[in-house]
Amino acid sequence: MKLYTRTGDSGETSLFGKARVSKADARVDAYGEVDELGAWIGFVRTHDLDPDMDDVLLHVQRDLFALGAQLADPSGKIAERVTKAFITDDDVTRMETLIDRFDSVVPPLSHFILSGGGPAGAALHLTRTVCRRVERRIVALTPPVDSVLVRYVNRLSDLLFAMARAANHRSGRPETAW
Repeated sequence: MKLYTRTGDSGETSLFGKARVSKADARVDAYGEVDELGAWIGFVRTHDLDPDMDDVLLHVQRDLFALGAQLADPSGKIAERVTKAFITDDDVTRMETLIDRFDSVVPPLSHFILSGGGPAGAALHLTRTVCRRVERRIVALTPPVDSVLVRYVNRLSDLLFAMARAANHRSGRPETAW
C-alpha cells in the first residue's frame, strides 16, 4: 500500500463512515489540532524527562489518537467498532489523579508564573498552549461533541501545566513570577 492515495487532491478528506468533507471543515480542523498536540507531546518526550513523566506522556499520546478518532467519527459509531479508541470519564479521573500527584511536589502557587524554565518545562508550557487551542476548536464544533472529550482536554492542559512546574522543580529551575 502506498503512502499517498490522491483522494485528498481536491481539498476533501473522508471522515469515518466515508462521508467526504472539505479539509477546511471544523471537525477536520479539530482533529488536525489534536494531531499537532500529539506531535508536540512527542517533542516533549525527546527532552530529558524522568521515566514517570515519559510514561504519562506516552499514555496521553495514545489517548489523543482515540480522541482524534472520536472527532473523525461524527456518527459516533467508532465506539461500537473499536472500544480502545474511546475516551471515558475514567480517563478524566486518571488525569485528575496525575495532576494532584505532580502538583503535590511543587510549592503552592501564590502568583502567576511566566512560561519557561528548563527545556522540558518550557516545552511542556508550549504544549499546554497548543492543548488550550485544541480545546477551543473542540468546543466550537456543531453539533457539540461528547462532553467527556472537552473535560479530557481541559484536564490535559492542567496536567501539562502541573508537569511543567514539576519538571522545572526537579531540574532546579526557578519559576519566574509575572
